[in-house]
Amino acid sequence: MKHVEAFLDYLQLEKKYARHTLTSYASDLAQFQSFLNKKYETDDFSEVNYPMIRQWIVGFVDKGLTHKTINRKLSSLKTFFKFLLKVKAIEDNPMSQHKSLKLPKREQEAFSRSELEQISAYFNDNSFEGLRDHLIIDLLYSTGMRRQELIDLNICSIDFEQNQLKVLGKRNKERIVPLLNSSLSLIQKYLEERKFLPLETKRLFVTKNGKPIYPNLVYRTVNSYFKNVSTKQKLSPHLLRHAFASHLLEKGADITAIKDLLGHSSLASTEVYTHSNFKELSRAHATAHPRSVKGDE
Repeated sequence: MKHVEAFLDYLQLEKKYARHTLTSYASDLAQFQSFLNKKYETDDFSEVNYPMIRQWIVGFVDKGLTHKTINRKLSSLKTFFKFLLKVKAIEDNPMSQHKSLKLPKREQEAFSRSELEQISAYFNDNSFEGLRDHLIIDLLYSTGMRRQELIDLNICSIDFEQNQLKVLGKRNKERIVPLLNSSLSLIQKYLEERKFLPLETKRLFVTKNGKPIYPNLVYRTVNSYFKNVSTKQKLSPHLLRHAFASHLLEKGADITAIKDLLGHSSLASTEVYTHSNFKELSRAHATAHPRSVKGDE
């Protein structure tokens, strides 16, 4: 018990942890102590080994706690054992080899057709930056390219005669992506304005000072426009890539063709969008099919 009190004092006085954080640590350690007493009839932390901790984890899993909650409790325990090692209360840290439980990937919902239609009202093509922002969003959606792929585009990447774009993807793998006539027209307008800048690069997208754009600028651009039309929490450039794939699937495009357009090395990566799109189709089916519950009523 004295080690727990010393640990909490250390967090409060030296680490300046907030009161609610200290309360969480105290609760987690009290739970672990109770577990040790009931399961192993000990309260001596020097006797703790990783198999004992693993049993504690199993108990939480059996109770249905989420991996996120379990990881938070284990983080408290890990910090505590580091402290015990520091003050020489133990010789070995039983959690030194522990790896956090994997968290399920949160599925992001793509931008809808309605949101993409509404966003056009916020573009201002009368300034260089307004035109550039418009083109950034247009290309991310019309080609499905990744943010870094967009940043890496050079002027020579554009083939005006063939209406296509050469994209350099992961592991320097090149792919050719078709361009819409509307995108080509927007590129030409943008290049006319770009000529008047003090250019320092051959990159297609530049700042008003003529320097290459950077990842955070692309993120801020997408976020600043879509916050006007969307209630989604995370308004990232990736949602435009997601929308590109999802909307092609809705129109009946072959998934193998979408895989090639996205630059995926395997079909498994593309199937993430299939799963998301299937949920939308399922909702539509349940609503509209004559034999659905709603239709039978």
